Order: sequence, then structure tokens, then C-alpha cells
Amino acid sequence: MLEDDEFIRVVKNTPLVSLDLVIRSKDDELLMGMRVNEPAAGSWFVPGGRIRKDESIEDAFLRITKAELGKAYSIDHARLVGAFTHKYQTNFARMPGIGTHYVVLAYELQADVDLEQLPMEQHSEYRWVGKNDDLARVHSNSKVYLFHTDRG
Repeated sequence: MLEDDEFIRVVKNTPLVSLDLVIRSKDDELLMGMRVNEPAAGSWFVPGGRIRKDESIEDAFLRITKAELGKAYSIDHARLVGAFTHKYQTNFARMPGIGTHYVVLAYELQADVDLEQLPMEQHSEYRWVGKNDDLARVHSNSKVYLFHTDRG
């Protein structure tokens, strides 16, 4: 794993690859958490995380679902929604003048989720968000999944 000073140089000079977890309720709402870290701190955002160097997408999916949902899920149980570009003016270290660029692979996953049992490392709280809810604090990069119509 890179030290913070090395990682900030990566963030400054290259895009990162990540996975977003699109978890839908039976009422077509999305699971979102209130982000505690940058980028996107203070916004409702779907769970997800970066793919690490030399990590397969399948292994990253297992690790990220375990970290974000409290249970590891196989990517075989998910459906690729698509690839998305996410750009932010901020970065994990809150260093001025360095934005963050992600290439995101979004996967929709059916998962039994108990909001009270979800890990709290990346989010301070969780809720189900629907298209007709107040979306003012839902980050635009997550809001797109609410209106994505290709349900395969």
C-alpha cells in the first residue's frame, strides 16, 4: 500500500479505477451513505471503493463489498451497470489544488441490507434514497444511478 505522500502524487497525475455498488431496494430506492471523507465528504453517496494495484476486479469486489456492506459478495451475483467518469475538485488528503479523477465501474447488486449493521468507516449514516426524495445532498455522481434506465 502506498504512503499518503506517494498516493497524493498518483491522485494528482493519474485517474483511479473504482467500483460503485448500486444496491436497490424492492421499492427501487438506492442504498446511500453520508460520506465522511473526501472526495465528496458531506454528500449522500453509494458504497464503493478503489481497485488496488495487482488486484483483480473480482477480488476487489469481494473486498469492497465486505468493507462497505459488512458481507463479501461475489461479482457473479452482480450486473455491470456501466463505466462512468467521476471528477472532483478535492482529494483524500484535502490538499489544495489537487482534484481526483475516477474511472468507475458501477455494479448493481441484490443484497439483504440492514442499515443498522452497515460498517461506519466511510459513512456516518445510511438511508434508502428514491427518485422522489429530496436529492439536494445526493452527490451528482450517485444521483445518476437513480435515473439510469438500462436495467438489463
